[in-house]
Amino acid sequence: MFELVFLGTSASAPSIQRGLSAAIMLHREYRFLIDCGEGAQRQILRSGLGFKRLDRVLLTHGHLDHILGLGGLASTFGRWEAIEEIEIYGGAWALQRVRDLMRVVFGANEARVNINYHVIDAGILLEDDLFRLRAFPVEHRRTEAFGFSFEEKSRRPFLPDKAEALGVPAGPIRRDLVAGRPVTLPDGRIINPDDVLGAPVTGARVVFVGDAGRVDNLVEEVAGADLLVIEATYTEEERDVAAAFGHLTASQGAWLAREAGARQLVLHHISRRYSGRQILAEATQTFPDTFVARDFDLFRAVKQKPIEREDVRKRPAEGNTVTR
Repeated sequence: MFELVFLGTSASAPSIQRGLSAAIMLHREYRFLIDCGEGAQRQILRSGLGFKRLDRVLLTHGHLDHILGLGGLASTFGRWEAIEEIEIYGGAWALQRVRDLMRVVFGANEARVNINYHVIDAGILLEDDLFRLRAFPVEHRRTEAFGFSFEEKSRRPFLPDKAEALGVPAGPIRRDLVAGRPVTLPDGRIINPDDVLGAPVTGARVVFVGDAGRVDNLVEEVAGADLLVIEATYTEEERDVAAAFGHLTASQGAWLAREAGARQLVLHHISRRYSGRQILAEATQTFPDTFVARDFDLFRAVKQKPIEREDVRKRPAEGNTVTR
């Protein structure tokens, strides 16, 4: 299961209702901050998520409305020792801009939080037995921009009825079988994983795209996603303006969801000139299963279940680790 929390959903500048681009992806023990627009740390506190384990940052690109909040966030971490180390992933130009920002924040002094910069390219960024995070290129105003694919790996469910019938005891033996290793029972019989595991079940996949200037080159990357998250800065009435500034219309995001066979669509990065209703009305003409994200929306993506939406502030707060 993936949980995606939007902290800011406005394009270029904040509005009364919307902060600048920032979101948090939660999966098991992982927490990824995706972009960090101005004011993001206050939004994190307002969300109730706090700073705990928020030590991985993924940058879609290096424009200021997506990175400016990193200065304040790093300063807070260093001052109050909430987080000792931050891993920041992004294109070379985006990371250089963040380095310049940190020099402004900390001056000649050493930052009191260890910041590790990771220049990324298309491919796998992080992987374990159950999860894979991939980056892929996105076209946006001649900058080095990336989208991110969060994928649960396929797994074979354990079939307890078959295990019982074969006399496989509970405990480490079953754990070995789930891990794909054959086991020998006390009576000498060898049990293979195929004897007690079902057919592979695909996991959930969420594809996150920040700013983008075209979608025809993203169909393959998005294909079959359970949830596509992509910008919708403009409507079709201003498609020429969108193209000039390297952004998308709501219809273009909906077209991608339809052509790629995505299950559901969430639009974000909304210009202040539009209401969410206007963006939604345009997108649903092409792709009915569409949401327009609001600040503090939480979307829960589970394979073979409808996407759930709620206000993250209604959940019990996880707490803020900043202390004096």
